[in-house]
Amino acid sequence: MVVSLGPICQRLTTLSMYAALVESSSTPTSGLRDITREAVRTRISEVAVDLFAERGFDSVTVEQIAAAVGISARSFHRYFPAKEDAVIGDLTRWGEFVRDALASRPADEPALVSLRISFESLLSQPRGDEDEQRSKRTMRVLTSTASLRARNLEKHLGWANMLVPVVQARLAGDYADLRAQTLVQAALACFDIALTTWADSESADAVELLRRSFDTLAAE
Repeated sequence: MVVSLGPICQRLTTLSMYAALVESSSTPTSGLRDITREAVRTRISEVAVDLFAERGFDSVTVEQIAAAVGISARSFHRYFPAKEDAVIGDLTRWGEFVRDALASRPADEPALVSLRISFESLLSQPRGDEDEQRSKRTMRVLTSTASLRARNLEKHLGWANMLVPVVQARLAGDYADLRAQTLVQAALACFDIALTTWADSESADAVELLRRSFDTLAAE
């Protein structure tokens, strides 16, 4: 299952929101440019997901997404290398978030518990009701598209490369690397399963589903 991490962050989706930030912020000009870029990325992603959900991923071109947003295809590629990236989001950014959360956990805490809490912190990032519904739509597009599911393998590899060394450093005894890889891959599976279940539900809580997934793993 592919994880779309863009919806988990707080989103800047309208020019009015951007204007309010500019008016009230003392951020340097370069920082405001970053805000503008993030707002445009978010808008492109939202339009792309809507089109994919309506017409099917393979039936929508970059040119069609760009036209719906009001930009050129060339401008689209300034923000996303390919249309898959408009759904997937910034995998490295959120992998680093989980890694940093994991590194901050107590050294004597069981590794699986630390992994669960670290993924919980990612899922607990603030979002409104509208963002939650859009996140679910994004997940459904993602899990129903073969090329996007394949990108999930890239996410697993990239995140595992970040998380395994942190877990391994906490483990004593033989085969620490093997054990760390096993724990991290199991945690990633719990994360993916929780999100897939959440996306298909009406009222389930993603964090609670994650806890249940980890509890099942620990109990077996």
